[in-house]
Amino acid sequence: MAKVLILSGAGISAESGISTFRDSDGLWENHKIEDVCTVGCLDVNEEATKNFYDARRADIKDKKPNYAHKLIVQIKQKYPNDIYVFTQNIDDMFEKAGIKKNEIIHLHGYLLEIRCRKCEKLYEIGYQKQDDFLDDCISCGGKLRPHIVFFGENAPMYEVLNYELNTCDLIVVIGTSSNVLDVTYFAQLVDKSILNNLEPSDAIDDTYFTKVIYAPATQAIAEITEYIEYFIENN
Repeated sequence: MAKVLILSGAGISAESGISTFRDSDGLWENHKIEDVCTVGCLDVNEEATKNFYDARRADIKDKKPNYAHKLIVQIKQKYPNDIYVFTQNIDDMFEKAGIKKNEIIHLHGYLLEIRCRKCEKLYEIGYQKQDDFLDDCISCGGKLRPHIVFFGENAPMYEVLNYELNTCDLIVVIGTSSNVLDVTYFAQLVDKSILNNLEPSDAIDDTYFTKVIYAPATQAIAEITEYIEYFIENN
């Protein structure tokens, strides 16, 4: 059977009411990137950085996965060995929709985890504030930090993404501006490709995609999953 890679970005979670970083009224409007999400920010703005991600956890606690999250989880579980799900999002909408931890890769980290800055031990924090959860690492005594990839830091899951891209047959891109990952390049690596965004992005050349749908993810997802299923069953 064919191998399908699904890559989602902020656009898919925007319909669940989760603020995006790059919209005109997004999170960065009230925060400087260098203060809370750039390598070294924990050294100079530790409290502000922890407070920022504490607020992000509180924000997603009562948010619900939308129809797009749910259909992606359904088709992943129908074809568990043929579909690979990657997300640039750090929220837990896919998890709330029923995806298992080993069925998804968060490329930029995960809000519901913190990790030790020294030994890298991971802790499940849920929606708690970091300082209310734990002061220091119980394994080595090191300081803890949000399990988020800051700008300028290495993103280890990119290696997994690159490997899967080079061995897949169809890539489905949903809700990303491509300002971080070059999805135009990704589309050139595969036989077939789908792009679903709310509107065109200056960072994406959509002529490289086999199928382009400019619409909210919740409106496009039924057509997308039908295409995926047909593709898998006929290749």
